[in-house]
Amino acid sequence: MAREKLKVLETLDTAKTQLYHFTAIVITGMGFFTDAYDLLCISLVTKLLGRIYYRDDSLPKPGTLPANIQAAVNGVAFCGTLAGQLFFGWLGDKLGRKKVYGVTLLLMVVCSIASGLSFGNTANGVITTLCFFRFWLGFGIGGDYPLSATIMSEYANKRTRGGFIAAVFAMQGFGFLFGGIIALVVSSAFKNKYPAPPYYVDAAASLPRQADYIWRIVLMFGAIPAALTYYWRMKMPETARYTALVAKNAKQAAADMSKVLQVEIEPEQQKVDMLISQEAYGLFSKEFAKRHGLHLVGTATCWFLLDITFYSQNLFQKDIFSSIGWLPKAERMSAIDELYKVARAQTIITFCGVVPGYWFTVAFIDRLGRFAIQLMGFFFMSVFMFALAIPYNHWKRPGNHAGFLVMYSLTFFFANFGPNSTTFIVPAEIFPARVRSTCHGISAAAGKAGAIVGSFGFLYAAQNSNRDQTDKGYPPGIGVKNALLVLAGINVLGIFFTFLVPESKGKSLEELTGEDEVVTGATVAV
Repeated sequence: MAREKLKVLETLDTAKTQLYHFTAIVITGMGFFTDAYDLLCISLVTKLLGRIYYRDDSLPKPGTLPANIQAAVNGVAFCGTLAGQLFFGWLGDKLGRKKVYGVTLLLMVVCSIASGLSFGNTANGVITTLCFFRFWLGFGIGGDYPLSATIMSEYANKRTRGGFIAAVFAMQGFGFLFGGIIALVVSSAFKNKYPAPPYYVDAAASLPRQADYIWRIVLMFGAIPAALTYYWRMKMPETARYTALVAKNAKQAAADMSKVLQVEIEPEQQKVDMLISQEAYGLFSKEFAKRHGLHLVGTATCWFLLDITFYSQNLFQKDIFSSIGWLPKAERMSAIDELYKVARAQTIITFCGVVPGYWFTVAFIDRLGRFAIQLMGFFFMSVFMFALAIPYNHWKRPGNHAGFLVMYSLTFFFANFGPNSTTFIVPAEIFPARVRSTCHGISAAAGKAGAIVGSFGFLYAAQNSNRDQTDKGYPPGIGVKNALLVLAGINVLGIFFTFLVPESKGKSLEELTGEDEVVTGATVAV
């Protein structure tokens, strides 16, 4: 008996690159643009929040967020993201990708605005409200991960699929850049409107009343790109792979893809009924564990290890800049000037290291393959972090800052031209359609667990390393140098777990999963 492929899926696999591919990249990618902006813009304003709400002289460090408060503000969105990835990943397989795709954007729009409107009669009240809305913001962001990755993988042809999914994820880089630019523009506008003397002995003295508007405006800007994308996202048809392989509706799959590809595709309901995937094994079955168990362990663990490094670096990079002397001490800057200089530093790093890394992946992933890029990325991240950490005191000396910043930028470059991109791409390719979104959600949730470790753990430990803080009741920390050493070791672990992940370059999704195998001459049980 011969085996045939379903024509609608074969047509998708062999389709030439067309306008709809680029349209899908923009529509799905704008969600990641918003995700990046919302998740990382908070790191720009945390110092400003400390200046505004924690100025009491009874605190160990007036004008600074206590470490537990800062960890909560930075990390609560990751908790929501983790929950959203699991929930919407599962829901995307149960109800279809399109049916739940708009809900994630609506959550992002509403909660971005609500975060900026956080209220309370006390400092803790404002922060509690902010954390509440940022949890639900993260919940919506979490849903975008498995849905966007799965939709793009199921729309793409097999020749350039990796580049298309990478391009969706690369929109994160522009989101980071946009966050820094918005913070620069808003802080610059307020700095010019409310100028302050250049030197302050007391950090609290540098605080104009209007500074409270700045962080609110920065956070609310995240609603704009999500709102602009909603209409176009709702116009996208369901993917043919879900419609044919999961919903078993050949007529609808053919009609949708005929419209998208602008070719005539005949429905093949009999073939759909004969798909081997009718005898589907479940996510918790022995068959899934046998075929894909190690793959899921590999994708989840690599993403977990990567995000410990990636997000902890992003969140405490402003402390690194201060510790090496690139930024002045807080006492020598007004509150608004501090935000401006932190945003400027982060924007430079993003422009020089983060954005190029994403687009190098787009350019080379379908040539070099996922495995080679992930392995290379983890290796060079380890090398550059050890090079930063071991001679750390050397980099703190005047005149050596430029070398530190170059290597620090290169760690971000190889994160993005490496595992930060591939951990997003591979889970959308190697699992069966009926559990693809769920497995991507599980892998992504493992990554956010790593981000939580980075934001609650390493951020806390790296900051609480000064003797004066431990003397005032704070637990001792490990310091920035030791944090970088540990993060370098985590990247080394990522190299080993990469060997659990299969190469998917140049193969159709059904070749990887064995779903689209129709045995001609067989009878269908009724």
